Amino acid sequence: MQDNTIVTYIKNVLENLPTDWLNLTTHRLDIYKEELAKTEFLEQFENLYNSTNFNATALNELPTAYDYIRLGHPLSSVLEWTIANLNGLKPDNVISFSSVTIPILAILRTNLLAKKNSLILYTNELPEFFNTEIVKNVYGYTFETKKIENLEDIPDFDGSTILFTEQENICNFDLTPTIDFFINAYADLGSILVVKGSENDSYISAIQHVRRRETIAMTPVNTLIALQQLVGNVVIPTYNTEADKTSVLKTITEITNTNTKAVVGSSGLSIQYAIVMGLIDHALENHKGHAIKIIVPPNCYGGTNDQARRVAACLDNVEVLDLPVDGDNDMVKSIDIVLEKVAAEDAVPYIIAEIPTNPRVEVPDLVKLEEVLSKQRVNSSGSNAIAPVFILDQTFCPNVHFLGDNDMLASVKTIAYVSGSKFPSGGKCTAGYCTANTKAAPLMDKIALHIQLCDNEATALQLEILAAQMPSMNQRISDAYKNTREFVSFIEENLPHAKINFVSEELASQGFTPSVFSLDLPTKGATDEEREAYKRALNLKLINLMITEIPTESKYCVSYGQLKGCYWTIPATSTQGTTKEGDKDYIARVAVSPKLDLELHKKVFSDFIQEL
Repeated sequence: MQDNTIVTYIKNVLENLPTDWLNLTTHRLDIYKEELAKTEFLEQFENLYNSTNFNATALNELPTAYDYIRLGHPLSSVLEWTIANLNGLKPDNVISFSSVTIPILAILRTNLLAKKNSLILYTNELPEFFNTEIVKNVYGYTFETKKIENLEDIPDFDGSTILFTEQENICNFDLTPTIDFFINAYADLGSILVVKGSENDSYISAIQHVRRRETIAMTPVNTLIALQQLVGNVVIPTYNTEADKTSVLKTITEITNTNTKAVVGSSGLSIQYAIVMGLIDHALENHKGHAIKIIVPPNCYGGTNDQARRVAACLDNVEVLDLPVDGDNDMVKSIDIVLEKVAAEDAVPYIIAEIPTNPRVEVPDLVKLEEVLSKQRVNSSGSNAIAPVFILDQTFCPNVHFLGDNDMLASVKTIAYVSGSKFPSGGKCTAGYCTANTKAAPLMDKIALHIQLCDNEATALQLEILAAQMPSMNQRISDAYKNTREFVSFIEENLPHAKINFVSEELASQGFTPSVFSLDLPTKGATDEEREAYKRALNLKLINLMITEIPTESKYCVSYGQLKGCYWTIPATSTQGTTKEGDKDYIARVAVSPKLDLELHKKVFSDFIQEL
């Protein structure tokens, strides 16, 4: 009876689905508590269930489940709640993925660090692209695999047992008591992981963090299909995937001025993970016995920083080195210092950096950058050191040509990647892409291999969205920059004591036309602590005023590059969430779109100035 009640309620919810649950990639931070991600949403959702309330308005007023759909969203939370309740579990024990292989990798990673054995059982076949030798040799995971004909064939095992099954009804679980982890997979949707037994509850946060850093949650449209399957009312959309992919790859080639075939992934971090693991794979084959150094700015986007350290935690021959790039630090000098150190150790250097930097929006001297990256160094034995690979996050300025044969980094092995939830899709999906210059082109095969192994390629809908949005990307970048420059000039004129980090007119003339700037508001107080506290309170006051006075356009949100509106955030409490406290930036970051009521934003900002 309980099962029928739940299924009937979910069917009614789907008929009254808020449109934002399907269409938004980023949600409001002002109605979101990160420490209660998913929990607060589900508590109030369950209240609606208990009162049989599936009114669209009530559903729409639920608090933000996750701030970003890459991490999870209302529909993934509802799917997980439903499966949990149908099987007598807690919602935390059910985790959905866009990937069919990452949940396996997440368990293997946790057991590696815990020095615990893993047995992967499967009833039909493991995914074709799940190469067990690469997972063992490159990712460092240890495990056994065994095919079983039925659930009575499960052997005794000292460690964790994982049952992987592929089936069309992805929500249907037969929770055999002797299994620790159940993974139902369906190639077109993704997978759903059930963590069984209180003794395995300690895995949940670690697995959630893998979903946060190395992949994405099952996408809203695919989650909807899974829920429709559950209630017996499925509608399968159709896509022209091959045509969309061909169009996207052609557009990337044109925008980046390269001839290298790009790789398109489910998110920017999915792409970055494939780059890092692909390069490690390449180094193990081509630089046997050499240590690998991943060189990362300590205050860059938290996902980039955290992911690199998570990879290093699993592999004895990989280490993360800090690369100070912002404020009083110069990227070029920092790279020179760290590459000399790496050369002396005869290690393999992989540098990850953002240009312009985030959140200070700084661009290094590109001539000197190319010189320092292409400089021939020697190791402690006097032999030539291994040349670096420069991994460039150019999400702020995906229109700038770094990779062409006559462009600024032509002499350096360079891979560039972009988060597609920004300008490429206009905020309509999370997909990202990467490509390389001629010198680094041979590395792309390894990157493609690992995006496939992790099943982190862009989904059909993501490719459709990119195919529609990317042709207009450069024009949107241009229009958004004009609005941003006008807004920055207005603030400079009316609040001259504020410190604004934005590109100079000279850099803009070279093609660096971001639509993001950071704002360090003027402060006061007798001590450093008082001045910092005043500034932080002022940041929030400004953001709250903008989103309250302009609710249709201004949003407290982490993203940028959207088609319309203005996005406000404080990097220290959002994009730098896992960054070390001393490296965080408690400033306001403002992202301006090509379409917004700029005069209204100026007026509200003027009102803010009057209250200072």
